[in-house]
Amino acid sequence: MLRTLAVLVAVTALAAAPGAAQDVDAVLQAAAEAMGDPASLSSIEYSGTGWVANVGQNFTPADDWPRFEVSAYSRTIDYDRASSVETHTRRQGDYPPRGGGAPLVGEQTRTLLTSGEHSWMLIGGNAVPRPQDAEVRQLDIWMSPHGFLQAAAAADDASAVELMLEGRPLTIVTFTAMGRYRVNGTINEDNLVERVLTWVPHPVLGDMIYDHRYTEYRDFDGVMFPTVLHSHQGDPALQPGHNSMEITVSEFRANVEPEAVEVPDAVAEAEVPPVVVRSTQMASGVWRVSGGTHHSVAVEFNDFIAVVEAPQNEARSLSVIAELRRRVPDKPIRYVVNTHHHADHSGGLRTYVAQSATVITHEANGDFYRNVFFHPGTRSLEPDILSSLMPWFAPNRVPAMELVSDRYTLTDGEREMHLYAVEDLGHTGTMLIAHLPAERILINADLYSPPRPDLDPPAANANMRALAANIERLDLDVARHVGVHGLVGSHVDFLRIVNGQ
Repeated sequence: MLRTLAVLVAVTALAAAPGAAQDVDAVLQAAAEAMGDPASLSSIEYSGTGWVANVGQNFTPADDWPRFEVSAYSRTIDYDRASSVETHTRRQGDYPPRGGGAPLVGEQTRTLLTSGEHSWMLIGGNAVPRPQDAEVRQLDIWMSPHGFLQAAAAADDASAVELMLEGRPLTIVTFTAMGRYRVNGTINEDNLVERVLTWVPHPVLGDMIYDHRYTEYRDFDGVMFPTVLHSHQGDPALQPGHNSMEITVSEFRANVEPEAVEVPDAVAEAEVPPVVVRSTQMASGVWRVSGGTHHSVAVEFNDFIAVVEAPQNEARSLSVIAELRRRVPDKPIRYVVNTHHHADHSGGLRTYVAQSATVITHEANGDFYRNVFFHPGTRSLEPDILSSLMPWFAPNRVPAMELVSDRYTLTDGEREMHLYAVEDLGHTGTMLIAHLPAERILINADLYSPPRPDLDPPAANANMRALAANIERLDLDVARHVGVHGLVGSHVDFLRIVNGQ
């Protein structure tokens, strides 16, 4: 249970030298008085409009996350039940259609639900379990302005310090949430919570900044609540912004007595699924390693193996590596080809780097991969193999990379694999495709996902047309397409789709 905030005694403004420790209970009391006694809030409900971004899907590592307009947004937080229902309707709007997920055709409505240790999404009325999101979604409840004050009051390790930042007296309240997340809340000179920041685990960014900023407070029937909610997710070492959402609040209500969020049976029983991979030989020394939503392709050379794509996370990479060792036990994986930097396609690269594989990737990824992604010592929340090798893996030794500006050939003198940078693509500016000329196989990610033969073919889109144009530009001889998503399909079928036949 959360400890009740005491608000019986008026607290005057605190005056202290910069960096002076403060009485955290007194700080929280002052904030409680200013914001409307969070201990009396059982729930809040608010709505508005704004924009949301696709985290991990920027056009290049130097760009901010791609944005979509939010035409309708609502959220209900039930503090007593530790539950949340968040719904937003998004569309492309006036934002540039560049990066993953863009262009977004029409409108898309998403509802994200959290109740205790369970999290799920409603898609077309169907509950889709999201057990991997549950912990961060629960944390997010206690990062709301009033939730932060409740959680800080309940913590047994909360502390406060007053600082002068940019000429303003601000108080930072710090505590540990849920046993492992260090949460820092900034309380301003008006005793209002204006920022709550922590770090959450991410396969690419490691301990990723998770930051909510609260401004333009208004009095809603005695409760102060911000009317601008702005969030950041990312790592600012090399990338600008990392802006992930901004909502302008138009309506707010406190103690709305929401209905209890009932956890569907399928959600209550859901667990993060185990990684299952299987390999299928497509030609002599060429295997498609499939399983789940993302796949890889392994190519055997005289004295080494090259793997095209290391998606998702370390668990999947370890399973792929184990399967390839079963297939080819006497050859090391010396190269791993990264089609592009998007998080779902690069999240497993660090596992190969830890085993001394050279990464082949687009030149635009070089600085970010070298200085942020592959740095071995930034993973305190979920350490992986590479981070566990510190200090034996010094940062200046990680990683070995081959950067591709236009084209690159990997060969042992007999077999060849050609890598090409894709031009004129809106999805990303860092895309590579892989071509095996002897086998007439083309490997791509996100551009064309060959469908199941029993389903109607998809309509041609901008990514497919860009792939077709690059195949023609490069004069590639292609018989089969292997998608990092989807199945294996013929080039004849691909051209039929692109040409609308």
